[in-house]
Amino acid sequence: MNFIEKIVQKKVDDPVHLQFQKFSKGIFKNRALINAKKSKDKYTITTGPEFANELVKAIAEKLGNEKTNVTGAIVSTSDLTGKVEFKEKKQFQGVKRYLVDTEMSGEEIIRLLEEFPRVFFALTFSAGDNNSIKIKAKAPKSGKPGKGDEEPKADFCKLVTNDPKLGAGFVFEKNEFKSAEIKHDFVIEKIIIPENGEKDFAKLREIAKRSGKIVRYSDIDGTKTTKEYPFEA
Repeated sequence: MNFIEKIVQKKVDDPVHLQFQKFSKGIFKNRALINAKKSKDKYTITTGPEFANELVKAIAEKLGNEKTNVTGAIVSTSDLTGKVEFKEKKQFQGVKRYLVDTEMSGEEIIRLLEEFPRVFFALTFSAGDNNSIKIKAKAPKSGKPGKGDEEPKADFCKLVTNDPKLGAGFVFEKNEFKSAEIKHDFVIEKIIIPENGEKDFAKLREIAKRSGKIVRYSDIDGTKTTKEYPFEA
């Protein structure tokens, strides 16, 4: 289940909280972009970077204890030396990009995701013939408010799957569809800071909840709708 689904179904958890950790108050336009196509039992879905870790985990779960070649980048502000097998490390302004090209099992990938939930996993690999993920090997852009009519593209991640639960989760408005284009505005109305005596500003920013709404714009087979979903995460 992707984080937009969780918000709609009011099943907010820690991974959903992490999605909004970097946001201040404001309106953040053109987020969580989705382009989806369905042909018979195959879903081809391209998205913005917000879905990257979720998609990596979904395909890693299908891979299980089997190994496959994994390429791409792992982006982190922490030192992952000894935790990740990498062929090259690049660094810019404190952000490290570990370039990987190695054999890994799905279980190994999931362990890394669980140990480093704040790290960005821009990985490309397959689980059999019917499930694959391809992600651009770079860091996503920071969470700044959208600029005017700027329309970014849903071309950061590409998922191909025949799993109806995984594929249809991106277009939950309609079970059967041919094509869909979806985008969201994140409207952060309030920052809720817990009264727990914490004084460290960076820590407070991490644990504070964001309250507001998600505005979802969908165009599914030519039918356009706009819906709002309140959330606190």
